[in-house]
Order: sequence, then structure tokens, then C-alpha cells
Amino acid sequence: MNFKLFLFFFFFGILFGFSQTKVSGYVFDEYDQPVAFANVLFKGSTEGTITNEDGRFYLESENTWDIVIISFLGYELKEIALDKKVNYDLRFVLKEEAAALDEVVIVSGKQSKKASENPAIRILKKIWERKRKNGLNQFKQYQYDKYEKVEFDLNTIDSSLIKSKLFRGMEFVFEEVDTSKITGKTYLPIFLNEAVSTVYGDNQLNKVKEDLKGNKNSGFSNNQVIIDFIDDLYADFNVYDNYLKFFDKSFVSPLSRTGIQTYNYVLSDSAFIDNKWCYNIIYYPRRKNELTFKGDFWVNDSTYAIKDINLQASKSANINWVKEIYIEQEFEVLNDSVFLIKRDYMLSDFALNKKEKSRGVYGKRTTLYENYVFDVPKSEPFYDEEVYFFDEDIYNREDEFWEQNRFESLNKDEKGVYKMLDTLKTVKKFKRLYNIGSILASGYVEFPSLNFDYGPIFSTFGFNDVEGLRLRTGGRTYFGRNDLWRLEGFIAYGFRDDKFKYGISGKWLMDKKSRWTIFGGNRRDVEQIGASLTSSTDVLGRSLASSSVIGTGSNDKLTNISLTNLGMSIEPSRNFEIRVDGSFRTLRSASPTFSLDYNDPESNTGISSEIKQFESRLSIGYYPKRQMTGFGVERKFKNDNFARLFAQLSRGDRNWFDSDFDYTKVQFSYIQPWQVGGFGRLTTSLEAGKTFGDVPLGLLSVVPGNQTYFSIYNTFPQLDFYEFVTDTYTSMHIEHNFNGRLFSRIPFLKKYNLRFVLGLRGVWGDLSNDNLALNTTGSPVEIPLIAPNERIYYEYSFGVANIFKVLRIDFNFRGNYLDTPDARRFGVTGSFGFYF
Repeated sequence: MNFKLFLFFFFFGILFGFSQTKVSGYVFDEYDQPVAFANVLFKGSTEGTITNEDGRFYLESENTWDIVIISFLGYELKEIALDKKVNYDLRFVLKEEAAALDEVVIVSGKQSKKASENPAIRILKKIWERKRKNGLNQFKQYQYDKYEKVEFDLNTIDSSLIKSKLFRGMEFVFEEVDTSKITGKTYLPIFLNEAVSTVYGDNQLNKVKEDLKGNKNSGFSNNQVIIDFIDDLYADFNVYDNYLKFFDKSFVSPLSRTGIQTYNYVLSDSAFIDNKWCYNIIYYPRRKNELTFKGDFWVNDSTYAIKDINLQASKSANINWVKEIYIEQEFEVLNDSVFLIKRDYMLSDFALNKKEKSRGVYGKRTTLYENYVFDVPKSEPFYDEEVYFFDEDIYNREDEFWEQNRFESLNKDEKGVYKMLDTLKTVKKFKRLYNIGSILASGYVEFPSLNFDYGPIFSTFGFNDVEGLRLRTGGRTYFGRNDLWRLEGFIAYGFRDDKFKYGISGKWLMDKKSRWTIFGGNRRDVEQIGASLTSSTDVLGRSLASSSVIGTGSNDKLTNISLTNLGMSIEPSRNFEIRVDGSFRTLRSASPTFSLDYNDPESNTGISSEIKQFESRLSIGYYPKRQMTGFGVERKFKNDNFARLFAQLSRGDRNWFDSDFDYTKVQFSYIQPWQVGGFGRLTTSLEAGKTFGDVPLGLLSVVPGNQTYFSIYNTFPQLDFYEFVTDTYTSMHIEHNFNGRLFSRIPFLKKYNLRFVLGLRGVWGDLSNDNLALNTTGSPVEIPLIAPNERIYYEYSFGVANIFKVLRIDFNFRGNYLDTPDARRFGVTGSFGFYF
């Protein structure tokens, strides 16, 4: 589950300057059809807006105006007197101009894709030709100053919300209620974050670095989860790109080379803007439910650079929890050929559903750009260098700093947010609500006075065939998000086996620059050791043995494990990690119906049931484009769209701690997510490994089956635990989420916003005759050791995601090895979570 998203809705769900003239309404033609993109402005002013595809608009001004004008090419201009300062839900009807009926610009229905028939297409092709020569792309190096302001507001404020029990004792927050200029809804500002930075880029090296100068927010300053989520929510984008990523979804840009297949384009107008002759083009989607926009843009007639552009997401777009997305970008004309972005504004309306009157949260980002400098080269190490220390001064700048470095002053509402949140944080009721949300997001209950977190609470209960009902309690030290050391541990008890289990681990960041860390720990527990191919020595890793209450079969193939681990890791360069560690483990079957026995000539009986083994490991990980947050011993991922390359060399040695076996194991894994334009997200993974030497079942590589009813990536849902066992293997998983691209084109399905998921997975493996002989003891509960060496074992699946916005169901099919006893040919698994 995406707990950042869950936390976002929890916090802002519980929180759910004064203009002189406000007017909203609908514009129709004489045939009662909405007039989209009509111009609406106050007479005698430059303050205006345009109607949306439903003919709806909202307009407000801090000044007092008596007349509003509505106009559209091919229709008579209409002037309406305003009797009051606030005028809502008015209805206006435009009449066609009798003398200009032949000049009406059509902005509905399908438009021609041919440049010979549609002048807008001819202009669009010129934009494609020049887009790599526009903006920052035309310079070798660049730098600029950036000021970013992100605000969140609870919208649709009404008397029922104000009088609700939820806000009893916090009524003062409603003193800051205002009305949106874009949607016409009332809103209450509840969060504000400001940041000032300098950005450096090199188009030859394809490198970008952002140097943060100051950061300030009105609340939650210590909650890194919220701050990271907000930062990732509003990632920068380039409108010239073919696809624009918002909320983990790729929208087709109206300037995309594939735009002709996705959008209708209409040449609407032309005019001088900043002494540059520009064309105005209106665009809107050809099909519903796809990730597209509607709006218009102004483009220069000589450079074909964008001067202004508006983007509004289609209401039918297949995206969850977001009702509106509205974007404005304004470009500055530096000279005859240079147009650079000057201002970027984005508003998104987050809500549980897309009904017009539903309450939600506005997210608003305003970004301003100044002081451009070009062609000043920097060395490559300059871009790779990371900031290693948490600089508290950056987050505690004085008011004087912000007065000097804001590119525009805060308005009355924004100034009020700081004061309101400072007051709200002193209210006990708000503190309780905040703490509940923090617990649900992190899984830990905080005890700041003790510098201790209790949890994770989601692991409190478990069940398996060995332990029966399992109870677990634990916690960790926590002085702050940038702690240099951390201790954590747990105690668990199984009611069926009547045994206590425990685990304790610690880590210490010795050097921030190289991220030299030492770690160690000990655990005695019950574990499903065949849960993954690439083995791990994570001392406190959650055991699959207790992760589900019901499954497709008995979950009794469990192991009692005692594991002690000690090691160190270092990051000599960015996103390149080296880890060296040693571990000693003892393995014994935890169930009378499961055997780990192996032939042992040194044993009195010729058979041993326990494995004692020391193992040393060298691990190397490389994670290009990974972004991390935090400066302490524990950091968190800020993104998930990066590759993961991992290689590991393990050596078992009988000369250490009276161990039982000598062997060498080599393993490699590569996981890569791919954003396939507007066709969704593809995830691929490749794993390979080989064990040199003879080892018992407890040390072999088990192909990970999945006997739960949950969809778990990199497992095989139609395999039972230990159905395939190998000492040499190659495995590949492919999963593609089409994000509604297919279902949106099926008439009776597209209204449900479902998403099609296709999966294919396969594994080949082998098991040597020596290892077969070592593990064949004749025990009545012995597992028959089979490797998929005759042919590649494969499965495929078809999934339907976004059911009720939170549920995904996968239909899994076994491709071969169907004659295996009790082979499961077909199965259904599922998962749930909060995703856009």
C-alpha cells in the first residue's frame, strides 16, 4: 500500500484576502449546447478567464466591477450587468452572428489530422521541428534561481463543515476561508511550503543539480514522509516533452509528436503578445478516459516557441483521487529567438470521488524563474557531489531572508496560513488527529519524551501452521530523522508452539560523506526461507511465515533460524554501494511434517537434521537515478522509477565456527521499471545464480512459490513452497500495467476506469546429482527435489486493477509441468492500495 498517499488523504481529509467581485456560471448557445473556451472578462479590465468544456467558468477580482463581457468567435458579444458583488451559477446564452456564420470556429467533434486541411497541424509540425532548439536546450550549460511555493487547501467549505464536531474547538481556522479563481469553490489554506534554490544544468553531460538555499513551511516541518510526498507530487516537467508525468502517470503532452492521434487541434486566433506575433491554438482529446488535457496555447510565428499554455486534465482521465488538474505556463521573451519559462502554476483538486460538490483538497504550486546565466561550464564531479550534512540554517531562515529572496510577495491568505498553523499546533485535539495519521503512515507510535517508537503495529498479529496465532511487539530508538545510529528489536510469541522469538539489530553511520556504516544483530525466529531467490541476511526482515492467515495449502514448510550478522557498508560514489558482512546461522525444521535432513557420514546415525554455517559475503549494488532523502543512518527513497542492479558473492567456510559446509554462491539481480510513454508502466526483473559445492536443502536456492492469496512480485503464484529447488537458476519476470490504455477504448468498460495488467514469468534451474544424493535420506516427510531443467517453467497472468480504486485481481495460469502431483493450474490473487 502507498502509505504516503494514504497519509496525505488522512491529514488533509481531517482538516477538510477578500475579493470585491465574484461571478460564476455557464455559457450556452441558442441550441442549449455548452460553449467551450469562450472568453469571459470584466469590462474595462484585463482580468478574465475562459469557459471549460462544459461551458462553466469562475471569475473574481479584488476590484469592484459592474459588467462582465462574454465573447467567442462567430457569436455576438454579450454584456451582463452585475447587480451584486457575488454572483453565482448564472446562465448566459450567446447568439450566432448573422454576418459571420461562415467564420465560426468549431471547437467540438473530430478535427482533421491533415496539415493541408487544418492550419493548426501545420503550426504543430513547426513546433516539433524547433522544440529541441527552444528553451534551455539551445545552451551548453545553464543556471537560474528558482522560487517555489506549494500550498494545500481544504475546499468546498460550507456551514455543515464549519459546525461539525470535528472542528469543535478549532473554529478559528475558518477565518482564512477564500474562493478559488479557477474553480469558484471556497477553500481554507492549511499548508504552505516555500523553497528558494539555484539550479545548474549541463546539456552535454545531461546532468542537473539543485542547490537549496532556504526552505520554510507552515506545519509538519518534522514529518519527512509528508514533505517527501509533496516534493515527489510536483516534480518538474518540460511541456515540449512527448509525455508529462503527474502523480506517477504519463499524460500525452499537447505538443507531443503523437499528439495528432490523441488530440483535436483548432487554430482560433492570432495577436501581438509582448511585441511578438503569436497564434492561438485550442486543443481537446479525441477520446475519453485517456490521460490527456484540454486547453489552448499561444505560439510565436517565427521561432515556434510557446509563449503561454494552459492545460486542464480531462475529467474522464483514468486517474484516482484527482478531480481537477489545471496548469498555466508563461514564457519570457529574452530576445528574438530565446523564450524561457518565467512562471509555472499548477492546481490539482484531490478528492475521494469526482462529483462536482464533493469536498477535497487543493494542491497549488507556483514556481518562478529568474536570473538566467548561460554557457558557464562546471566539472562533472560538481553535479555528482551530494550534500552530506543536514543544515538546520536552511530550514530556519529569518523573515529578512524571505523578504529578500521571494520573487513575489505572499498574499493575505498565504500570510494567514503561517499564523493559523502555529496556533492550530497548540490545540490538543489537532495534535491527537495528527498523531493518528502519523501512526497509520509510518506504522510506529511515537514517544518523543523517551526518544522511542513502538511498532511496527502492522506486524502485531500473524498466523502460520507452526506457531498458530503469533503476537509480536517491538520498537526502535528515534531522536530525529537524521539520527547517526539506531537500535531496533522485537519479541514474538507463538501460541501453538509455545515459544518466544526475538530479534535485535543496530546500525551506526560512521562517515556521512562516504556513508560508511557498521551494522549487526541477532534473531531467533520461524522463517519461510524459500521466499526469494536472491538471499538476504537482513536480521529483522519480515518473515513470510506470518504474513497471511489463509492460503492455498498448508504453510508448514517452515524453519527455525538463529542468525547472527555483523558487517559494514560504504557508498564510494553516488548510488553505488559496497557491503561486506559475515553471518552465522543455525537452521532446523520447525515442523514434524517438513524435513531439512541430509546425509552426514560424521553423524552417529549417518543423518543430520541441523545446519550450522558461517558465511561471508561481498555485495555490490548500483541504483542509477535513485533519489534519497535524509542525512542519517536511515534514508528513504524519494522515487521508485530507478533501476536496481545487485551482485553478491557468498562464501561458506567449514573452518569458521565449526561450520558444516564449504561452498561458493554467486548471485545477480536486475530490476528495471520502464515508462512506456502513454502505454503504461513496464517492470522487468532478471535473477541468476549458481552454487559451487555440495549443500543441504536449507542452503540451496528455492524457486519462490506463493501459497498466499496476495499478488507478490518476483514470486510464482502457481507454485507451492519448495516445489522447485535448484543450485543453478535463471529467472525472469515481466509485468506491464497499461494504466487504462486498453479498457478506455472498450465502450461498456471505459466508464469504470479499470486498468489492464499483463504478467509473464519463467524460471530455468538445475540441481546436481551430488546435491540430490546429499539430500535424499529416505525420511517419510522428505521433499522430492525437482528442478525445472527439462524446460523453462513459466506462468502468465491477466489482471484487472483499479477496481473501486483500491483493488487489483490477478488471474494466474500455470503454463507447463502440469503433470506434477497436485499442480495448481489456475489461481486468483489480489492486492490493494492507494494509487493515483
